[in-house]
Amino acid sequence: MNRVGEFKVASLGKGLFIRLAQQATATGRAAQTASTVAGLARFFPEATPVRIPVQLARTVQAGDSSAASFTESTVIEFGTPREVLFACKTPLEFADVLRLRNSDGSLDVEASVVAVQYHPGQTIVAARFRGEVPNWIVKS
Repeated sequence: MNRVGEFKVASLGKGLFIRLAQQATATGRAAQTASTVAGLARFFPEATPVRIPVQLARTVQAGDSSAASFTESTVIEFGTPREVLFACKTPLEFADVLRLRNSDGSLDVEASVVAVQYHPGQTIVAARFRGEVPNWIVKS
């Protein structure tokens, strides 16, 4: 193979040549076969991938003086007819009550944390709706 400019030239015999792109090495992102939220979704057989941006707020319950309120933007990555799964930066705990609201207000619900996985810099959460949410996820 002879190098010509930015291309490599390979002889196919009988005077035929093809040009091959120049060989190079590039640094890629670390391969992730599944997100950390997908790992938690394995425990929810009905989980369906979704991407719904929401505003997340912790609902402070009456008499809970240790609870601090917060708001954070996140994305619901998986959902079932009764649960949502997402990652956030706030360390939540089992049974925390959350309010999830999307930008147009068509989703504005309270949910209770039913599963938590802690990872460096993020918390992976599954939260169950506290009431009926019609037309949330429709499965055929």
